[in-house]
Amino acid sequence: MSDAERSKRKAKLLGQIHQQRIDLSHTTQDWLAVTAPYDRGWQTIVQLRRYLVVAGGVLAVWNLRRPGRLLNLTKRGLNIWSTWRVLSSGLNKLR
Repeated sequence: MSDAERSKRKAKLLGQIHQQRIDLSHTTQDWLAVTAPYDRGWQTIVQLRRYLVVAGGVLAVWNLRRPGRLLNLTKRGLNIWSTWRVLSSGLNKLR
């Protein structure tokens, strides 16, 4: 391979690399725009972390004092969630 051919090949590869970087930059902006709501949600969770830790401690103490009540609330919550899923899927089928 001569120096001229090597220079042409190198220039072609550098052009491809440059174009790939431009495409990657545009794709990155699109990706950040799509994932922005998830990032904001995660930041909210991180900001509320100390309150969640305190609430977990209070819940643990409450559960120690009344162990059956938390189990009943959990069952009730699961029943409500199951009912909601059945109703929403039934309504979606009617549409």
